[in-house]
Amino acid sequence: MRILIVGAGGVGSAAVRIAVRRQFFELLVVADYDPARPQVLVDVLGDDRLRAAQVDASSADAVAALIREHGITHVLNAVDPRFVMPIFEGAFQGGATYLDMAMSLSVRHPDHPFSQTGVMLGDEQFAAASAWSDAGRLALVGMGVEPGLSDVFARYAEDELFSEIEELGVRDGANLTVEGYDFAPSFSIWTTIEECLNPPVVFERERGWYTTEPFSEPEVFEFPEGIGPVECVNVEHEEVILMPRWTNARKVTFKYGLGDEFIEVLKTLNKLGLDKTEPLTVKGVQVSPRDVVAAALPDPATLGDKMRGKTCAGLYVTGRGTDGAPRAVYLYHVVDNEWSMREYDSQAVVWQTAVNPVVALELLARGTWSGAGVLGPEAFDARPFLELLAQPAPAGYGSPWGLEEREAPEL
Repeated sequence: MRILIVGAGGVGSAAVRIAVRRQFFELLVVADYDPARPQVLVDVLGDDRLRAAQVDASSADAVAALIREHGITHVLNAVDPRFVMPIFEGAFQGGATYLDMAMSLSVRHPDHPFSQTGVMLGDEQFAAASAWSDAGRLALVGMGVEPGLSDVFARYAEDELFSEIEELGVRDGANLTVEGYDFAPSFSIWTTIEECLNPPVVFERERGWYTTEPFSEPEVFEFPEGIGPVECVNVEHEEVILMPRWTNARKVTFKYGLGDEFIEVLKTLNKLGLDKTEPLTVKGVQVSPRDVVAAALPDPATLGDKMRGKTCAGLYVTGRGTDGAPRAVYLYHVVDNEWSMREYDSQAVVWQTAVNPVVALELLARGTWSGAGVLGPEAFDARPFLELLAQPAPAGYGSPWGLEEREAPEL
């Protein structure tokens, strides 16, 4: 396997740090618009299988040319979602398998944005599914942590834990703090704005996909391993688009533990128009307001030594167990920032995102996972993934996941 990782930011760098401990690939090229960033990473890690390169992620032709130059077989997209389509198309042109952790962007309904969907997340990619399938090639989309591991949990729940699923509810929370900053998101603010200020999507089998107001339907969810109760709200996310395609769940939701202060900051950015991506002219210079916000905040990849606490990604599943009785479980994965910094020099949120596509790449290299077309993680057997993720190193990735039985609601 010859891998190209596009993006040497927090998640891309963490993926490289994770991958170099494994033996399933012969070459890994890490590329960025700024060639100095991947070169520093390659120099620090000192692995002969690594190469640094420069690439314009907005150009499908540039991505395809880099694929051909290095004989790349698999491309991992580790940049923000606005570059999904050129990298996706470049991978197809170059004849490579494609993986990403976030899907093509949505466009809200022009007349009824808070009740009806417009262009949904991933629609542009699914429109190309027949071309990928006809070519016998795979685009594995949404293969991060959320989406990604949460979708693997959905497959596992349907195949092994439940006979009937009422709701697949992704619930994400943390108790992370960042010393020395009043406001310092632990993940890309560009992506966070995109997710949190777009109309959230909900799926119901009888109704299909529909939207609600941002930050709607708050609920307090109890997170494990000392994180405790966190208020979670509806947020637009790919799982709600992916899970209904490969599972029989009656309802799919995504709720994120943001906190009141974070929500107020996002609302203020929205009121001021600082969430917009269309360039403005400022003293003769074209600049995107959202890019200004991102530039004004610290790079999440640099915050690890100032962060304390844990992050939890998981899936709350309700329905009937294999015995037909009502059942509720929370399948989850917790990463402690102290551990991820000590072991990988990567902060917890980016490490948790990065480990999952690397596990998927190893399963593809082994032939354990295979397929053609544009597929989500739910299209593959969950057990080999969960076993490899949890198995102690060096055989596995040494990052166990958990299952908590919860009180089952009335059905």
